Order: sequence, then structure tokens, then C-alpha cells
Amino acid sequence: MAALIYRPEYAGYDFGPEHPFTPARLAMLLDLLQSLGGPVSPIAAPAATREEILSIHDEAYVATVEALDRGEARPEADQFGLGTPDNPIFPGMDRAARWLVGGTLHGARLLMAASERRVLQLGGGLHHAQRGRAEGFCLYNDLAVAIQALVDHGYRVAYLDIDLHHGDGVQNLFYDNERVLTLSFHESGHYLYPGTGHIQELGGGTARGLSVNVPLEPFTGAEDYLEAFEAVVPRALDWFSPHVLVVQAGADAHFDDPLGDLALTTQTFQTLYRRILELADTHTQGRVLFTLGGGYEAQVVARVWALLYLTVMELPVPQKLPPDWLERWRTVLGPAVGQNLHDSEQTFPELGGREARTRRNRDVVARLLDSLCPLWF
Repeated sequence: MAALIYRPEYAGYDFGPEHPFTPARLAMLLDLLQSLGGPVSPIAAPAATREEILSIHDEAYVATVEALDRGEARPEADQFGLGTPDNPIFPGMDRAARWLVGGTLHGARLLMAASERRVLQLGGGLHHAQRGRAEGFCLYNDLAVAIQALVDHGYRVAYLDIDLHHGDGVQNLFYDNERVLTLSFHESGHYLYPGTGHIQELGGGTARGLSVNVPLEPFTGAEDYLEAFEAVVPRALDWFSPHVLVVQAGADAHFDDPLGDLALTTQTFQTLYRRILELADTHTQGRVLFTLGGGYEAQVVARVWALLYLTVMELPVPQKLPPDWLERWRTVLGPAVGQNLHDSEQTFPELGGREARTRRNRDVVARLLDSLCPLWF
């Protein structure tokens, strides 16, 4: 079993009804977990303090978020990435973001105290937020605050990001830190926001070789993704010898997500989750902290994150979705959800160009490892 972190205040992180990063995703997920009969008894972690936010973010940026939260006009808001279509201003934004940061930070503290080996934070994953700027639906970088606390504790931290989008905020914040390894698997920045995460981004100074990016071709499916994962992650962890693994488990690499073009299935995600737990057992004495992240198709995110929960908690994975849950959420889910927790094998047709995609992905991995091997060994 693992510790589960969540509190109702997470729903306050709400950019509005038309925004894709909607708290309804979590409401659907929690309802599904309860309908599946899982022992959903989350820890209600405290909000992060202002001082804890300032362990990562600039004072001027935090003060601007706080002022906008209070309804004050700040003409310079757009300079901080605030008031944009991605990051609209909303009442309670500072407090809502601090609840999410607090949950992820509390998860890190449970690992530091050795009271838990596995922690699942049902929220957070705000990996785009920069030191002095909001980016990509992310106001405060909960992952970075938690990683900084782990580093301050004396841990070497391996950060693994399987979100569709490059984990640029976390990478940038620890680019020169020799106690943090960042590993990001994402659709190539040549095609997708934030346009970063290329194999040449290897870290700075004494941390060169500690930023590891695997940018994948659009429509990359399970076989190529898992091949790249196995080529890179185990040897990176072997070399770095981390004390703890922090995982951003975005669900938007699924083939049905509207914001990108990777082609993973629910089955792929479950394979990834199991493999990550194995790697944690091998390399970090089982210490692993998962957060959520991106995921913008209603009928996908609840199923993918339910699989995360069931896998981390070592609970049976049912074949069917609960009929009562399907009925309650039918207008949101739409007809594409079907009756099963997993995707149908016929749901996603194999696209043309597979051989060329595989060749390009293998070339990216080979060039990345060629660059890293002299730095690692």
C-alpha cells in the first residue's frame, strides 16, 4: 500500500469552465475510485507556506500572484505570464496553488521521515512553472518545491516526467544542480509546446549529463516508447544512484488526448507504472513520489489515473467500469468511453509511417546516449 494525498481545496485551482486544466478531472477520478471500491482515505496535507514557495520562486513573482489573488490591478502581470489564455487570473489563485504545492511537499516529507515508501499525490504536477513566471497552466512548481526539500535533506533526486509535454520548469530550476537528475519523455519540441526538451539540453557546469531528454516523434506508440524508456532510464538510474524518485505522471501522452500526438494506450500506462515501481525498488529502496499532471480528454484521464492508483496501491484491476459511475458522468464522458477500464485493442488504428518513426526515435536515443556516455562513464 501507499500513502494517498488529496483534499477538496484542490478543486479551487480552476481557470474557468472553458479551460482544459479543469478540476472536474479530479472529481471524476475520485468518484471512479470510490465506485471501484478502493480504500480511498487520503491524507489532507497543509498548504505550502509563503516561505516554502519562495524556496523556488522569486519574491516579485509571488507578490504579484498574491496581489492578483486579492483583486488588485497589476499592469505588469503579463510580464509574469499571468492573465494570459493559458494562465487566466482567478480569485483565490495563490491559495489554490499553495494547496497543491503543500500536498506534493508533504509527500516528500513522508518519504524523508521514512513513514512511507510510496506516495501518490492526487494533484499537482505543475512542471512548467518557472522561477519568476507562470507557464502552461502552472502557477507554482510543486514538483520543484518538493525536490528542493529532498535535496536540502541530503537526497539525490531522480525526477521522471512522462507527461506529453517537456518538463521544462523542473529542468530549468535544477539545470546546474548536481544532486538532481531530470528525465523527460515527451513529444518533440519541434512540434509541441513548450518547444524545448531537445537532446542537446544536458545540464550545466558540474551537473552536465543530469538533464536527459527523449523527444519522441508524433504518433509514437507503445512499442517505440517502451523501447526508448528501457534504453535510457535504467542506465541513468544505475549511474546516478538516487535516494528517491519523483514522478510527474501526466496522462496526456494517450492517443486520444486533444493537445498532442503521442499514441500510448491505457495498457502502456499500466506497464510504465509497474516498471517505475520496479525501478524504485531497485534503485531507491522503493522511495517514490507520484503526482498527476496534464491530461485533457475526460474519458481518458479518469481511467489512466485510476490505473495509476490501483497499480501503486497493488489492488486488482477490474475489467469493467462501474455502471453507476458511467451513468453519473455520461454527459461529460461521451460515447467513446465504452464499458471497460482499459482501451479496446481496436480503438486506435496503426498509423502509416511506423518504420520511419521507429528509425527516427532510435536515432534520437542513440545520439542522446552517445552524448551522455562520456559524461556518465
